[in-house]
Amino acid sequence: MPATGMRSEAVRVAISGALALAVAMGIGRFAFTPLLPIMLHDGVVDLTVGGWLATANYLGYFLGALLCMVLGGSPARLIRMGLAATVVLTLGMGIADAPALWLLIGLRALAGIASALVFVFVSGWCLQRLVQLHAPALGGIIYCGPGIGILLTGLAGGAMVAHGWPAAYGWLAFGVLALLLSASVWHTFSGSSRSQAPIAEHLQGLGAAQLKRQTIGLVLGYGLAGFGYIITATFLPVIARQALPGSHWPDLFWPLFGLCIAIGALLATRIPAHSDNRLLLAICYLLQAGGVLSSISLPNVAGYALSSVLLGMPFTAITLFAMRDARRLRGDHARSLMGLLTAAYGIGQIIGPPLATQLVQRTGSFTAALSIAAIMLLAGACLFGVMYRQAPVAQAAQLTHDFASRRRRPIRVDAVPALAVSPACVPDVADWPTDD
Repeated sequence: MPATGMRSEAVRVAISGALALAVAMGIGRFAFTPLLPIMLHDGVVDLTVGGWLATANYLGYFLGALLCMVLGGSPARLIRMGLAATVVLTLGMGIADAPALWLLIGLRALAGIASALVFVFVSGWCLQRLVQLHAPALGGIIYCGPGIGILLTGLAGGAMVAHGWPAAYGWLAFGVLALLLSASVWHTFSGSSRSQAPIAEHLQGLGAAQLKRQTIGLVLGYGLAGFGYIITATFLPVIARQALPGSHWPDLFWPLFGLCIAIGALLATRIPAHSDNRLLLAICYLLQAGGVLSSISLPNVAGYALSSVLLGMPFTAITLFAMRDARRLRGDHARSLMGLLTAAYGIGQIIGPPLATQLVQRTGSFTAALSIAAIMLLAGACLFGVMYRQAPVAQAAQLTHDFASRRRRPIRVDAVPALAVSPACVPDVADWPTDD
């Protein structure tokens, strides 16, 4: 294929990946957030039920991510299945007339599983294809997708509130949007991305005891991030609407969060590969803790806008740096560690929403829940700060050697740092079957 044609194809793959993730994450997972205030207003759910619906979706995503570790079949076909399921399940939330609680929980849990399928296999398929097209740097575009999806659903949710739409109409509208976006990328995910690139060498250079300590620290620290962000990410429009009754500003904070996620995804890929991931994680945690605290200390327009920015910008970067550090510790054998990180992160997401609703019922506000979230993020920042101070030179030398050695050989897809953006363990695409 001519160079111009390869570049054009690479751009198409990257944009298709971004749109697929916009469907899976922006609609399949996070469209619930801007629609929750409408569902509360319509009396479809109360805050406690809303927290359980959020948890059901996070639990489904967690189970879906684990399923991807053992699931066989063509990745392109699984992507299409996940997109189709997301469309059907989103429409189901709007079609159901006075749905029972068990039905709502089931729909949200299945939507989480579908989102995980799309996210994990889009990550592997698209990045593998970009490597084959000699354009791995375009991988950052793929991970703008969740932010773009959140931005679109957030703006649309605000318009729905302004025009008095019921929640059912909102779900139907988002289902149609998911259908259109899925149709636009359907043809892209129809083929194999099998690569014959050589396998990267396994780099370690750490003693067994030190390796074990750093692995435990990474897992614990990453789990704290899952809990630390999820309360604000789930309830931000509700919190802002309670503090600013009658204002149109709460409708803009969630889209701003999505926009900052997209920007952060691009900026994170520009950070040099030899940077110490633990130091970067500590910085990101401090930023997110500041975002959570700003929503407590400044319950006004400026405070919630600042919270959206500080939570959104590091959102994708945290996963990138954590997964990249897993590769530093385990090299090409990092898949199991990435799965463990995913589990720890998922547990934090599952615990957060119901804990928040229980604390709101007891205290009458989100202050206690947000304070605990900020404490968890600060604890994670301290943990990674201590880990960095214990062995910064060894870390830098390890990554410098890793970076230099990769420049001397062809790139394998799971050696591309952007692959680490997925919060799930991405299966080894070299082992996936083709569509043939």
